[in-house]
Amino acid sequence: MQKHICHDCGAEIGKGGKYMPYEANGKSFVKCEACHTADPVLRNFQEAEVYSRIVGYIRPIKQWNKAKRQEFQDRMTFASTMACDC
Repeated sequence: MQKHICHDCGAEIGKGGKYMPYEANGKSFVKCEACHTADPVLRNFQEAEVYSRIVGYIRPIKQWNKAKRQEFQDRMTFASTMACDC
């Protein structure tokens, strides 16, 4: 028997337990009955690839070395506070 783990709460679905199967991007996911009742939409099933510019090149952050990844995490975003009286 295949072991089923709920995608949302991570609980193991025991023998005879009710669950809802999902198919997304060629992969199978399941939700326990409680999680499916609370939110029937399958969310967060795919890791997002983040791109950013570093030293003039736009590259996926996964391809950066450890120091550059830390530099990216330490970056701060500033919003302009100047008002335009055009």
